[in-house]
Amino acid sequence: MDQKELRRLENLCIQEWAPWCTAMCPVHVDVRAMTSAVSKGDFQAAARIFRRSVPFAGIISRVCDHPCEPVCKRREVGEPIAIRGLERSALAYASPEEQRMPAIPKKDRSVAIVGAGLSGLTAAFDLARKGYQVTVFEAADRPGGHLWNYPEDELPRSVIAADFEALEKLSIEVLVSTQIGVRVSLPDLQQEHHAVFVATGRASRPNLGVEIGAAGVGDVAGVTFETGLYGVFTGGSAVYALEHHSPITSISHGRRAAISIDRFLQKVSLTASRENEGAYDTRLFTSIEGVVPLPRTLMSDPARGYSLNEACVEAARCLQCECMECVKICEYLDQFKGYPKKYVRQIYNNLSIVMGQRHGNKFINSCSLCGLCKEVCPESLHMGEVCKAARYTMVGQGKMPPSAHEFALRDMSFSNSGKAALARHQPGMASSAYLFFPGCQLSGSSPEQVKKTYEYLRVRLQGGVGLMLRCCGAPADWAGRSEDFTHVLDDFRTQWLNMGSPHLILACSSCYAVFKAHFPEARLVSLWEIFDRKGLPQTDTALGQTVLAIHDPCTSRHETGIQQSVRNIVRVLGLEIAELPLSRDKTECCGFGGLMYFANRGLADKVVDRRIGEATTDLLAYCAVCCDHFRSGGKPTWHLLDLILGESITRGAPMNAPDYSQRRENRVRLKNSLLGELWSETGVEQEAHQRIALHISDKVRDLMAQRMILVEDVQQVIQWAESTGTKLVQKQTGHFLAHYKPGTVTYWVEYSAAEVGFTIHNTYSHRMELLEELKQ
Repeated sequence: MDQKELRRLENLCIQEWAPWCTAMCPVHVDVRAMTSAVSKGDFQAAARIFRRSVPFAGIISRVCDHPCEPVCKRREVGEPIAIRGLERSALAYASPEEQRMPAIPKKDRSVAIVGAGLSGLTAAFDLARKGYQVTVFEAADRPGGHLWNYPEDELPRSVIAADFEALEKLSIEVLVSTQIGVRVSLPDLQQEHHAVFVATGRASRPNLGVEIGAAGVGDVAGVTFETGLYGVFTGGSAVYALEHHSPITSISHGRRAAISIDRFLQKVSLTASRENEGAYDTRLFTSIEGVVPLPRTLMSDPARGYSLNEACVEAARCLQCECMECVKICEYLDQFKGYPKKYVRQIYNNLSIVMGQRHGNKFINSCSLCGLCKEVCPESLHMGEVCKAARYTMVGQGKMPPSAHEFALRDMSFSNSGKAALARHQPGMASSAYLFFPGCQLSGSSPEQVKKTYEYLRVRLQGGVGLMLRCCGAPADWAGRSEDFTHVLDDFRTQWLNMGSPHLILACSSCYAVFKAHFPEARLVSLWEIFDRKGLPQTDTALGQTVLAIHDPCTSRHETGIQQSVRNIVRVLGLEIAELPLSRDKTECCGFGGLMYFANRGLADKVVDRRIGEATTDLLAYCAVCCDHFRSGGKPTWHLLDLILGESITRGAPMNAPDYSQRRENRVRLKNSLLGELWSETGVEQEAHQRIALHISDKVRDLMAQRMILVEDVQQVIQWAESTGTKLVQKQTGHFLAHYKPGTVTYWVEYSAAEVGFTIHNTYSHRMELLEELKQ
């Protein structure tokens, strides 16, 4: 990921864009933060937030033309928030707080401001705070311009006086009854000052003594407020029609002109980094789904404004606009307490580390890569693709810790080893029109269902149905192991070509996704589409219920044909479907995808709990690993083959998922039984250590599952210890303690001898290296 790609990805995330109220406010008052403070009764904080953006807060809180309110998101479900009323309340109920002007070193540059309306006074205020010497020239006998046209009850003169005290504190000189173009000319101001800001109304401009034209005050640069005269800037009513007078826009013009003048005097770019000054369109998306319409809170006394309690109630109506659509539906993104823009930067920084600890590894490896974030993101940002690319990069750099995905990769290698892998034509046939590929997960979870399904296919399909048992390589792809993934695909392709390039019948949606993306020459068909087209076997499910909630595996997200075939099958079986809130293209992951289960077990458990909590009925899955995960989470879950093949399971019966040792045993047994029953071949013999009998309690077996320790790992430790005598004896219990390191992991086992075999009391593993002197 280079800087250009980083910027592109960061830009896709719109979470940090301002809400519409703030974006359309010309001075960008942080309305969201202000209303949040008011809703909590913290008027002091609310007043500080408001004053941060508005120099004359008391005045604006009463006369602002509030362009923020027509774009308030609340308007889509009722009336907008009374933002101006809340601004007034924030000031009214905040404790008196003296506005301290920071001591700024005075600059040897002076600025003349022509016009003491809101625009001119704002420019004077901002420039004086930067240390410039500011003189304001006003034709009238008092500063304020249009402000004096407001009725007293709408804008009390005491409020004007209180706000204008800031001008005196900043030592701004205000010369009233001084009309430029009569007593003092514009050229005089240019000669006496380093910059001039003309902030008079349009009617006053001819009196400035300059011709309005190609080089006149009327030619205003859209961003910088420059005119055709050197060092002269203009804004306020001078650049928009009087009938469109807007107090808040006047303040914005003064502020933006002050920025230009400051840059002009410092001889730096007037245009750099000035995007989104003034009102602008924001990209922020905020969903209003489920938002309850609430009427605007009425003021019991409009003349005084909201009471304290009324203000809190009205502020609580604010939706606190943000996007966070992906975080709302993704346990993974929520876990790390951020949002994609932050996450992309974190990943970039993690990949850029040459020396030192990489704190982003767990975040990168915990993503399920499922793509739900992209489906709900208004900009289609796919955090899964970002994390997957980061994994490939880290592996390529040699920076991916082997512990992150090692167990899953070992399991993949086992499935593709001679112990479990198999490729044969249909018995009695020398070619295959079809090839049934059940996938490693179904073979490990339900070997008998694989056998029954293969029997069904051989009866219903013509031209020969071959069988291949192995793993598609998805774990290597998810882990970013390019060489391993390529090797698995190449082996598969070779066997597939040797069998005559048959149609692939796939039971696993992950296999379907892998082959669709990386094996385009293959003709793919889902097992569920075959059942849907060819009809179901005559069986009795004995389910004892009529409604099931279908969980679509995340790797079938865009496979509408597969999703529909599953639903057709369920209806043919006479069952009703309860669609989950998130299903089909917006389905959730079960916590296994992307190897989340191996990289972050706690998070995977939360994902399972969240998903099963969404179903009010029993679940139906058509992915073996989804089914097993939900069963392990305590949710009654049916695999679609349970119903199709007429498994004698009744409602309320315990549904246990096999652990990883049992999965391996199932794969080996499946291969051996098929070889013997269908092809009259001898299966793979057990190795010596596999013949060691073990007695393992449920408690220890659960520990082994949590720690990713296989029965075979324990058998290897005991074989090594018993054959070499390398073991310790605990005097108190008489138990033996031994270790063995078959690869990168060292396994420790506490055991004792039994009448037949050994009893296992505890086992654990680590990746530390034992120094030779410690082994003595």
